[in-house]
Amino acid sequence: MRILLAEDEKELSNALVVILKHNNYSVDAVYDGEDALNYAFCENYDLLILDIMMPKMSGLEVLEKLREKGVCVPVLMLTAKAEIEDRIVGLDKGADDYLSKPFAMGELLARIRAVTRRKSEFTPNLIEMGNINLNKENYELSNEKSSLRLGNKEFQMLEMLMNNPKRMISAEQFMERIWGYDSEAEMNVVWVYISYLRKKLESLDANVKIKAIRGLGYTLEAK
Repeated sequence: MRILLAEDEKELSNALVVILKHNNYSVDAVYDGEDALNYAFCENYDLLILDIMMPKMSGLEVLEKLREKGVCVPVLMLTAKAEIEDRIVGLDKGADDYLSKPFAMGELLARIRAVTRRKSEFTPNLIEMGNINLNKENYELSNEKSSLRLGNKEFQMLEMLMNNPKRMISAEQFMERIWGYDSEAEMNVVWVYISYLRKKLESLDANVKIKAIRGLGYTLEAK
C-alpha cells in the first residue's frame, strides 16, 4: 500500500515514515501543502495523510482542490487543534477521518487500516473499460465471449491502467508500485509485462489498447 504523508514537522514526519515502512507501507513524505497537492495529482496513492497546518497551502485547501478535481483517494487529516469545528470542516470537505495530535502510533495504524478497509468495501470488484472487465477477486480478464486469468503482476499493472484511463503511467511508477523501491528487478521487466498484457487483450478482441509514448510511459485508450 502506498501512502503520501504531508507533515511539516520534520522530526514527526521522519518518525512516522520509519514506523509506516516498518509496517510494510510504501511512503512518500512532503513538508508543505503545495508539494502535497502536486504529488497527489501526479502519483497513484492508496491513502493521503495530510496535516491541517502546513506552509504554502493548508491541508484543508489541498483536500478541497483534490475533491474538486474528482480525486477520491482516502484522506486522513492530522491536526493539532482539538476544536470540533475544525473536524467538521475537514469532514465536510471530503476527509475520511481525522486524528488529533499528539496521538499514539498504534491508533494511527488502526485508523489507516479502518480508512483503507472502508474504501475496499465500497470499491466495486469489477472494473470495466470498453468491452472488457477486470475482476479484482479472481484476477480474471473477460468480455462477453471469453475470459482468461492474469498473473499477479499482470493484474496489478492492468488495474492501474484501467483505474486511470488516458492517464500516463511511467515505468518508474509501475516499478515503485508493484515491484517496490528495493526490488532488484530491471526496468525492462515493465516492458515485458506490458507485452504480455497486449497479447492477452488482443486474444480477447479488446477494443482498448495499451499505448506507449517513448520516455513518458503507458496509457490505456480506446482503439
